[in-house]
Amino acid sequence: MHLNRSLLYLPAANARAIEKARTADADIVILDLEDAVAPAAKEEARKAATDAVNNGDWGGRRLAIRVNGFGTSWSDADFAAAAGSRVELLIVPKVNTVEDAATAVAKAGGKPVWAMIETPQAVQAVDGIAAVPGITGLVAGFNDLAKDLRITPTPDRMALIYSASRMIVAARAAGIAVFDGVFGDFRNPEGLAIETAQGRAFGFDGKTCIHPDQLATVNRLFTPSDRQIEEAEGLVAVWTEAERAGQGIATYKGRMVESMHATAAREVLALADAIRQRV
Repeated sequence: MHLNRSLLYLPAANARAIEKARTADADIVILDLEDAVAPAAKEEARKAATDAVNNGDWGGRRLAIRVNGFGTSWSDADFAAAAGSRVELLIVPKVNTVEDAATAVAKAGGKPVWAMIETPQAVQAVDGIAAVPGITGLVAGFNDLAKDLRITPTPDRMALIYSASRMIVAARAAGIAVFDGVFGDFRNPEGLAIETAQGRAFGFDGKTCIHPDQLATVNRLFTPSDRQIEEAEGLVAVWTEAERAGQGIATYKGRMVESMHATAAREVLALADAIRQRV
């Protein structure tokens, strides 16, 4: 099982940030060529990103490159460089249509693509985007989406719940991952914790981060608690015994247990085991 709890964006043109990220507690490091890089530094960032993924020790962290989007003068070169590198996956911004998703996959050179959903058009098309072969994840870009929707941001993100739910349903239907957007106020750990807990409750697999200080909170809240692990172990145990006895249901602490509950419990245990192995 891959760990997808925390995804750290860092500007690929910043050599110091890259070196620090090699030991950061991020499950996935995203070398960013898009928003975090000034136009004059795009080519430098592209080379730095490919050099970083091709060389040095990343300690088991998964690596992604976020390319510049379609229609920019840097996009084709970004795709070519990333596709030819050792990076595990590409993250593509502003994937607005099924055609955009198919084009991204074609340019990725066989590497998995995570599509960013950050416009109203993308939300409307998200079912089709998620279903394109080669798209293995969706990443929420709520800041851009909120701007386009003319939303007034609130801590409860009430105005974004519809869009978030659309992304999550599309990802689950396609059997792919889906990730919450960033929390911009990195000096507000309490706000980050509230938003991260909300994202997990919504059903996101993890959360994107813009600062290393956010990683501990995000990892903690996307890690099964001791109580959840104990509960999962109990559910699996009673279901295993029921299967041995040829029964289609079981009970655990007075609750009915069916195969779907055992499957969910095994996923919790697999995640907990993957986290233990990482540590």
